[in-house]
Amino acid sequence: MDRVPILKLGDILIISIQIDLDDQSVLALQEDLADAVVTTGARGVIIDITGVEIVDSFIGRMLSTIAATTRMLGAQTVVVGMRPAVAITLVELGLSLGGVQTALNLEKGIARLDHVRGATP
Repeated sequence: MDRVPILKLGDILIISIQIDLDDQSVLALQEDLADAVVTTGARGVIIDITGVEIVDSFIGRMLSTIAATTRMLGAQTVVVGMRPAVAITLVELGLSLGGVQTALNLEKGIARLDHVRGATP
């Protein structure tokens, strides 16, 4: 099973998903990310799903669960790079990803986290 790398940029953790996600890799990512938030004291998390072409209901729910978990640990999560087909699929599956902020790209995701954390633009 491939593990998704977690990069640190200041107080933000960046996850760029470049592999096909299966149930096990999503569960591993959830655990690894929770540990990384606690270990680093991160205040923000960006999950870049530009490389994700297909999602199912489990992966959609897990993105929401990951965001809820990081929020409980004191970090805001923004999902960036969602393809139109992925957004359409999530809507068709009835998954609104409540509590998950989104942005078009990494730059806008960082700006959104800066705004939420109260940093000056």
